[in-house]
Amino acid sequence: MGFFTRPLALLWRHRVLLWQTTRNELRARYAGSVLGMTWLVFYPLLFLGIYTAIYLFVYQVRSASFETPQEFVALVFCGLIPFLGFAESLGSGLPSVSSNAPLIKNTLYPVDLIPAKAVLVSQSTQLVGLGLLVAAVTVMGHLSWYILWLPVVWVLQVMFTLGLIWILSSLNVYLRDLQNVMAVVILMLMVASPIAYTLDMVPERMRFILALNPLYYIITAYQDCVFLGRSPRLLWPLVGLGAGGFWVGHWFFNRMKKVFIDNV
Repeated sequence: MGFFTRPLALLWRHRVLLWQTTRNELRARYAGSVLGMTWLVFYPLLFLGIYTAIYLFVYQVRSASFETPQEFVALVFCGLIPFLGFAESLGSGLPSVSSNAPLIKNTLYPVDLIPAKAVLVSQSTQLVGLGLLVAAVTVMGHLSWYILWLPVVWVLQVMFTLGLIWILSSLNVYLRDLQNVMAVVILMLMVASPIAYTLDMVPERMRFILALNPLYYIITAYQDCVFLGRSPRLLWPLVGLGAGGFWVGHWFFNRMKKVFIDNV
């Protein structure tokens, strides 16, 4: 089986098992909670309220591109939803291998699915948030046929995220400090990612910094196709990021899993 088809074939072959374990873990996460899965709705809305309040009333961020505060809030939502999905995937995916020793040593369960399950569980918040976002832009009259790009952008984001988690979760078996480092990285990404601003609001001499941030390509694509009503301007870099990260991540994980089973 070729290098490019192996990870896709693996996920497809075990799709039923992956879906069942993802669904069970999602249910277990909210078991015993008063609000239960309603947190999937409250969490992104609560985060959005705090984030926009800070930028609108504390920093007083404004842009000539938006006529009303509601439009600015919608822009923030476009960036915040994928950021939350990405950050949650990092938080739960990084320790997924080191904290699942019984599954690692269970020869009947493919080790590759453990990080994949963590990423898919984390995407539940983002999927609910995207539903709320589409409803909001529809009410505001910003919905266009460019919304058809949304599934493509989401799949590319998941591919990149899974590839990154395959790498980080295997490294975390040996470098447990990664979990502490990643908490700082997530905070830095929150500030450095274009969640509450667009490219035209960034001084030209500083735009090269954005190009180093993978979330820049992801968030910009969501803003373009969901709210700004245009095709993703950075689609091809995003395709390279998603496909490249996915296959390189799986290759790295396959090399590492031969030795980390004895170290979990």
